Amino acid sequence: MGEATDFAEFYKEVRSGAMPITSALNAQIYTEYLEPYFKKGEDMLYISFSSKMSGTFNHLEMALKELREKYPKARFRRFDTKSICWGSGLQVFYAVKYFQEGHSLDEVLEYLEKNVNSFTEYFAVDDLFHLKRGGRISAAAAAIGSLISLKPILHVNEGGELEVVSKVTGTNKAVSFLVDKVKTLGTELDKYPIYVLDADNEAGGEKIVNKLKEAFPNAKIERYPIGPVIGTHCGPGTIAVVFRSTAR
Repeated sequence: MGEATDFAEFYKEVRSGAMPITSALNAQIYTEYLEPYFKKGEDMLYISFSSKMSGTFNHLEMALKELREKYPKARFRRFDTKSICWGSGLQVFYAVKYFQEGHSLDEVLEYLEKNVNSFTEYFAVDDLFHLKRGGRISAAAAAIGSLISLKPILHVNEGGELEVVSKVTGTNKAVSFLVDKVKTLGTELDKYPIYVLDADNEAGGEKIVNKLKEAFPNAKIERYPIGPVIGTHCGPGTIAVVFRSTAR
């Protein structure tokens, strides 16, 4: 996924004033996708990103109500990762791995519930305009966070909501803040990679990588771009760390 996406061109357009938008799936799309599995009476576990981030899950519940009534023998449960982006993706990755080791879906669900706060993401944005425009944070939060010359630092809290945790001046201080979060909250970093992400801010991402290598010389550090969907909401210039943690 994303192999054919021109990330540089996308962020170039956004920096030039383009206003991309994302759209929630409607109930009909959910029904069309899920009905074949309900019809077969399959046992299903759906792992989603935070329900606090999108109204799409209201549409999902509408579809599920109809499908459950129509196919009562099928079993469907949803797990809310209360995360976004790689924070959700890592929970999916390790859930699949756990399932492939021979555990049942009920055991996978129990595993997910136990580890829901074991991965966390912290990120710095240039401003909060894009998050406010997309409805991910309130106008009040945006006004507080977007002070002149300050880079807001955010994370997804235990409730699955975006939260402004600090405001720093300049990229270097943002990088130091993110690295410090890995130092204070990171755990088992010899077993789990640290992920460094950026939205058209390769230089900022590499600064994080260099500091992390100094602090954790034995850790595996992986670099990835932030794609257009998340990039639409966080905006170009964003830098982030995602890692195994003791808490959010």
